Parts: sequence; structure tokens; C-alpha cells
Amino acid sequence: MTAAPAQSLWSATATAAPALAPLAGPRRADIAIIGAGYTGLSAALHLAAAGRVVLVLEAQALGTRASGLNGGQVIPGLKTDPDALEAWLGPERGARLVASVGAAPDLVFELIGRHAIDCDAVRSGWIQPATSQAALSELAGRVEQWRRRGAAVELLAAREVALLTGSRRYCGGLLDRRGGTVQPLSYVHGLARAVARSGAEICVHTPALHLRRAAREWQIETPHGAVSAPIVIVATNAYSGALVGALRRSIIVVPSFQVATMPLTQAQRAQILPGGQAASDTWHLLRYFRLAAGARLVLGARGTFGREPGPRSCRHHYRAVVEIYPQLAGVAFEYHWGGLVAMTRDHLPHLHELAPGLLAGLGYNGRGVAMATLMGRLLAQRALGMSDAELAFPVTPVRSIPLHGASSLAARAAIQYLRAVDSLARIHARLRGRSSWI
Repeated sequence: MTAAPAQSLWSATATAAPALAPLAGPRRADIAIIGAGYTGLSAALHLAAAGRVVLVLEAQALGTRASGLNGGQVIPGLKTDPDALEAWLGPERGARLVASVGAAPDLVFELIGRHAIDCDAVRSGWIQPATSQAALSELAGRVEQWRRRGAAVELLAAREVALLTGSRRYCGGLLDRRGGTVQPLSYVHGLARAVARSGAEICVHTPALHLRRAAREWQIETPHGAVSAPIVIVATNAYSGALVGALRRSIIVVPSFQVATMPLTQAQRAQILPGGQAASDTWHLLRYFRLAAGARLVLGARGTFGREPGPRSCRHHYRAVVEIYPQLAGVAFEYHWGGLVAMTRDHLPHLHELAPGLLAGLGYNGRGVAMATLMGRLLAQRALGMSDAELAFPVTPVRSIPLHGASSLAARAAIQYLRAVDSLARIHARLRGRSSWI
């Protein structure tokens, strides 16, 4: 097994980025947005459609952070099941939230179609393969809850999962036909083009250095001039820094690494994910995988806390590919890369109004393609005056995670512990003759 130097498959295969420049001098806007990922660009697109003057500030080049580095899986819903969400918010508001997050992929694919975004969009569903009978029982409950709400979700037997994935390592699973995949960096580029066509402006290489309230407006200092606006949306998610420290302290940031194989042979491609679905399994440290860009298999999982992934830090990923697909033993890996994921204590995204005219949305817990796009629309609706009661998602206060300064060490320890738990479970399954479920 060999691996190339770190490089993102997405950066190697994406559509060209639109021509963007840094901010040039002081500016005023109706609404300023900090962060040009899915959240910020979706918010900008919806606000510009409502006739607002919008300015988006991006600290780096477009798509160099999570929105351009993720797995490109467009997953419906949240990690919390529908019944629990309704129990939390009540039957009326909870039902609106469930319907909204369940339809988040609809928004993604609607925007792709409306703005003719070239991002290899495929909507053939999302599979959640079960790694144990206990996990399969949980999936059965999840399927029942979604089907009661009319969703195109079904429970799969082991043989059905094997046919859809090409792997015999799972005892069953869930198929959600609402899901799909995109080339994540091309999706960012396409959203940015749509934002520019709508009349909003995106300034790259323009970090927000300081944020303060003055004369009923917000002032954002950057290296290239100040921006003033009565409303500011902070859309920095896992890359929230010192600008709004409360946001950074409300999430735990963990790394996620991905690897991509060399193009599969025609025979391999015919066996592996033949229907084009994406998959995310039920291990404690789940592995997510899909085919992309020239029939390469892409697999991702939680990574180590090094500066960037290399062959040694991705060794668990290389092993996982062959564990799931023994027929790929000896495969060469052409790409490996990584980014950061924002996790919350309650496993839910958060929408905040930090102060009058200061909004933020973050914490997608690994489901950012669909949820961040939806959060951008929600933030736009709030900025346009929609009340908390009218929104399909609650506005909640920011709550710092206790002992946040130690969260990185705790996350490292948790990843190592869960990796050990999963490894022991896989060893136990092999000893019991269950390395293959069919």
C-alpha cells in the first residue's frame, strides 16, 4: 500500500474558483458576513435575493477550510432522532424543526439546479450500515420514526447492504433516499458564483481582526479597511477563533481525515457502491465512504491532532478501506487530506443571537453540507426580521463548555478510547466468525 503526499482530491478535481479579491478600503453594507463557507454563502445568497446589500469576508482563499475539505455527503436530518426533537421542542415546533432538517438536502439540490452549479451532484441516497445487532435495532427505530413522517427511508437486511455497498462487513442498515453527494469544493465555488451574480460581494484573504459595536452599527476591522453594518452574521463554525470567543468555547473541534484511492478497475467499480450512494457506518468512530472523481474510493474518519495528515496519521484509514473491502488489498492511495469538525455537547447545531444584530450558526457535528446550507437560510431569515417563534430552528443562548481549555486533550483521549473500543469489537467479531455477516 502506498500513499502520495498530502493533497485534497477535491482541490485536484474541482471546477475553477471565481475571481475574487481582498477588501480594498472601508465599506458599508446592510449585512456583513464573516466566513465564506456553506453557511455564509447560503446566507448571502438568500439575503441578496431579498434585496439587501451584502458583503462577505473570507480570511483565506475560497474553500480552503471545512466547506472545501469535507466528504461531500448530503445527509438528511440530525443525529438526534425525530421523536426526541419533538419531545425537546414540543409537537408543533418540534415537527417544524424535523421537517426542516429532513428537507435540508432538498435545499442543497434545489440551489444546485437553480444556479446551474457544476459539482458532480448525485442524489441516489445515503446508507447507514450497522456494525452490530444493537446498532441495527437503533436504526430500526430511526426508520420507523422517519417513515411515520412520510420520509423515503427503509431498513435493509445484511444481504441488501452488501449488494448496495459491495461490503459483507455489515449486519444490515438504513437507506435514506433523500441523501446524496456533491463535490464539496465545486459546490463552494458554485455558491460563490451565484452570490456574485446576485449582486453581493465576497472578499477573500480578508480576515476579520476585531469586532465592536458603535453608534448602533457593528464595525469589523480587517487588514484592508473597516466594514460597518447594522447586522453581522458570524459563519466560522469549526474555525471560530478569538473574534467571538464565546463561539469558540461552545464547541469542541476535532480533526477528520480522508483518503482517496487510485481509480478503481472496472470490475472493482462494478462491485463497490454500484448505485452511487454514500455511506456512514455506526462505529463509535464512524467511517464514511463514497465513490468520487474517476471511480476513486474516498474514506474518512476521525483523525489525529497533527498539523496535517500524512501516511502515518492516516494508517487507520488505509486499514479501514481494506477491512471494509478486502478485494482492495494492495490498493494504492493517491490523496489524503484533513479538516476540522465542530462538535457540540448536545450533538445539535446551534443558532445564536449574541447581541442585537449579531447572529451566528455553527456546530454541524459532521453533517455540514446539508445543515450548513440550511443554517445559512435560517440566519438570513432571522436577519430579515423573522421572529424566533416563526423560525424552523430555535435561537438559543451560547453556552460555554466547562473546562473548555482542556477540551482538546479530552477529545484526543476520547478518540483513542473509542478507537480501542471499536478495535476490540472488530476482533471479537472475527473470533466469533462474524467478520462477514452474509
